[in-house]
Amino acid sequence: MSEQSGKSENPPIRRVGIVFSGGPAPAANAVISAAAISFVEDAREVVGFFHGYSNLQEYHPVTHRLLPDRHYRIFQAKDLSGLRNSRGIIIGTARANPGGEIRSAEDLEDPVKTAKLRAVYSALVDLEIDALISIGGDGTLRTANFLYEYQNRLPEGARRVRIVHLPKTIDNDYQGIDFTFGFFTAVDVMAKELENLRADAIATSSYFFVETMGRKAGWLSYGVAIAGEATHVMSPEDITDKLRDTNGKLSLDRLADRMIEIILARERRDKHYGTIVLAEGLTEHLPDEFLADVPRTDTGHISLGKLDLAKLVARRVAERFELRTGRRKKTTGVQLGYESRCAPPHAFDVMLGSQLGIGAYRALVENELDGHMVSVSGQLDLHYVPFAQLTNAKTLEAEGRFIKRGSDFHRLARFLETRTDPVTDWAPGPRPESVG
Repeated sequence: MSEQSGKSENPPIRRVGIVFSGGPAPAANAVISAAAISFVEDAREVVGFFHGYSNLQEYHPVTHRLLPDRHYRIFQAKDLSGLRNSRGIIIGTARANPGGEIRSAEDLEDPVKTAKLRAVYSALVDLEIDALISIGGDGTLRTANFLYEYQNRLPEGARRVRIVHLPKTIDNDYQGIDFTFGFFTAVDVMAKELENLRADAIATSSYFFVETMGRKAGWLSYGVAIAGEATHVMSPEDITDKLRDTNGKLSLDRLADRMIEIILARERRDKHYGTIVLAEGLTEHLPDEFLADVPRTDTGHISLGKLDLAKLVARRVAERFELRTGRRKKTTGVQLGYESRCAPPHAFDVMLGSQLGIGAYRALVENELDGHMVSVSGQLDLHYVPFAQLTNAKTLEAEGRFIKRGSDFHRLARFLETRTDPVTDWAPGPRPESVG
C-alpha cells in the first residue's frame, strides 16, 4: 500500500464481507443495503456475517468452519429491496471483541493476545473475502484498526483483506464525522418521550430526572434536552470543580444541590415542575463506592444502566430538598435509550446511512483504499479518513469527541434551559422568562 495515497496494491475486489458490531442504531439497514447493493449491482459478491464478530472470532479450520445461512448470508439483489426504512439489523449484531486482549501496538506481536484477531483474519481468508466493511462504534473502529495493523505485520506476500469502517453510534461522539447515523432518530424518539414526561410534571407539580445514553459525551443528552424542552441538562462535559469531591470525583450531594438550586429558581418564577436530562456517562465519574458492585460488559465497560443514575439522583434530590426546605418534592427517575435504538429511522438518518454505505463501495473500488473510515460532511459530501488520524498511535484506542464548553451548540442548550447564574458572555442576550 502506498503510504501517501493510501491505495492498496492488492488484486481487485470480487467478494466483500460486511460486519455490524455493537449496539443497534436506527438506519442500520439503510447502511447495509446501500453498501451491499453497490457491490451486487457491480457483479461482486457480498457476504453478511451474522452477529458481529461472535462467529468470526471462533473460527477454526477443523472444528468451527463458517457455514452459509448459519454464520453468514450471501446477499442477492432481491434481499436488499425495501430495507432502507426497516427497523433492526438484517444481519444482527453482538459485542464480541476479538481485540479485547490488545492494549498497545506491541501486543499485536503477541500470538496469544492476537489469537482471536488471527481467527477473524483466517476466517476471512478461508471464505476468500477480499475486503471487509466494518460498521460500528469506537470499539468496532478499534477492532478494524487492529485487523489493519495486524495485517501490516504479516509476512510479505500474505493475502490482504482490505478494510473500511463506517461510523455508527447514537451517541454521536465520533471524531472525523459531523453526525453519525441513528443520532437524529434517537434524539427524536427520546425528545417525544421527554415531552410526555414534561406534561406529566406540569400536571403533578413534580420533577422527572431522565437518564439518556451517552457514555463519554453529552451529544445525545443535549439533543434530547433541546428538542424535548428540558429544564436542564447535565453531561460529563459539565462536571466542574464545584461538583467534585475532595478526591476529584463527581459528588452526588453537590450534584443534587445543583438540581435543588434549579428547582428553587423555578419556584421563584412560579414554576413548580421540570424535566432534567442526565447523560449516563456521569455514572463513571461517581466515587468508587457507587461502582464497586456494578457489573461490566464484554468490552470491559461499566454497565451504566445497572446503576440507574436517574433514580439515584432523584432520591438524593428529594432527600436534600426536604432537609433544606422542610417541604417534600416529588421526584422520579426514568431511563431512556433502548426504545430508540431500533425505532423507524428519521429521513435524514436514512439518507446519511445510505451515503455511508455507498461510500464504502467508492472507497474500496473507486479509490482502492485500505485502513480508512468513510465520512460525510456538508451536503452529504463523502470523504475518507485514515485510521491513523482517528486512533492513538500508542494505545490504538479510538479518540472520542466531546461537546466543547462555550461552543455554539453548548451555548444553545444553556440559553434554552433554566439557569441560576447571571447572564454570561456566551448568552445571546436577555433571556425571556417564559422559556422552559
